[in-house]
Amino acid sequence: MNFLIVGLGNIGKEYADTRHNIGFMVADELANQAGTTWSTLKHAYYTEYKQRGHNVYVIKPTTFMNLSGKAVNYWMQELKVPVQNILVIVDDLAIPFGSLRVKPKGSAAGHNGLRSIEASIGGQQYPRLRFGIGDNFSKGRQVDYVLGPFDKEEQRELPALIEHSVKMVNSFINIGIELTMTNLNTK
Repeated sequence: MNFLIVGLGNIGKEYADTRHNIGFMVADELANQAGTTWSTLKHAYYTEYKQRGHNVYVIKPTTFMNLSGKAVNYWMQELKVPVQNILVIVDDLAIPFGSLRVKPKGSAAGHNGLRSIEASIGGQQYPRLRFGIGDNFSKGRQVDYVLGPFDKEEQRELPALIEHSVKMVNSFINIGIELTMTNLNTK
């Protein structure tokens, strides 16, 4: 079976360690643990590996967040991955920092990357791993918050949360979304 893991983020050094790039950070750790390297291909940084007989393809769209759907749709078609075998890793303001939740589908909830994916693949019926970044910002400061770095306390917790996210991705691939939700979703 083929799986497409999509880490959402923005390209460029200025975005590297921001909350909005947590998808890239988790994808980087997946590639690191699999011992693979990234290639720059059409619409994305791309890598692949095998896991328990499954082909796992990982992308980090190079289209910028608001056009992520272009990369997801292209690679989904190119690699012939069914929509239920796609897992999008995304930052989520609606859940507290430290909460990690896999869901089989859902709304974009104002997230431009998810909105773009919905428009490109024709709906909300794709799995996602929601990485909680909280909403600790004052009115009108949402963009600064999501495009800002994690604070010092969050940075201390980040490695364990990224590791748990990788565990969730591997579980999704190996035992499916339902058991992953039951066993590994947090708070």
